[in-house]
Amino acid sequence: MAPLGLIAGGGRLPEILRAARPCFTIGLEGFADPKLADVSIAVGRAGAIFEALRRAGCREVVLAGYFRRPSFAALRVDRTGLGVLLRLLPGWGGDASLLARVVREFERAGFRVLGAQDVAPALLAPEGPAGARVPDASTRAEIAVGFAAAKALGRTQRGQAVLVKDGAVLAREGRGGTAAMLRSADARGAVLIKAAMPGQDRRVDLPTIGPDTVVQARTAGLRGIALEAGAALILDRAETAAAADAAGLFVFGARV
Repeated sequence: MAPLGLIAGGGRLPEILRAARPCFTIGLEGFADPKLADVSIAVGRAGAIFEALRRAGCREVVLAGYFRRPSFAALRVDRTGLGVLLRLLPGWGGDASLLARVVREFERAGFRVLGAQDVAPALLAPEGPAGARVPDASTRAEIAVGFAAAKALGRTQRGQAVLVKDGAVLAREGRGGTAAMLRSADARGAVLIKAAMPGQDRRVDLPTIGPDTVVQARTAGLRGIALEAGAALILDRAETAAAADAAGLFVFGARV
């Protein structure tokens, strides 16, 4: 079997995918753990990335892990990367549109792009509780409010998560991500909601939680976390569920 080309950013997801299938891993410089990478390449060097994948015999590619959009001044592009950058510019302002264009660039170069859930289907959040705790009827009503707000936020391509408390939206995720949102609000007693952006290419950047998210939720004093079932990822599910149970939080998947 040809190795899967893994374009790795930061975080735990690239390591999980490497354990699920033989991978040739390209670590994005400044984001990926160098110990996981077969080769490290700067974000803007698209030609070098494509050539490395071809030399390794990769026909399929998955993009996994977080990275922050670099400034134009910080980009180091090769000749192919310059052409790619020019084609990406119309979607530069929105996360979903930019990532969809990145996917098309890999397809344009002859690769089939997979989602993390295609490589490791068990990552997808199921419907229902991940741990022992289940939200009550009033909390489920709050969760419904939160999902509506998260979808509205997603249409702006500014974030995928909101906090709801006492039946109202307390805070919305911005460019700083979920952790920054939790730090910026008095979130005690709130519920964290994460949902996919409407119309986004679900092969990239699905909402994701893991044990670290539970730690952040416990520190912030949240009651629980609700995810869009079938459109969000739970990393290290058993560990995440155990951490939530120990913290007295629910982790719940709901159809939206």
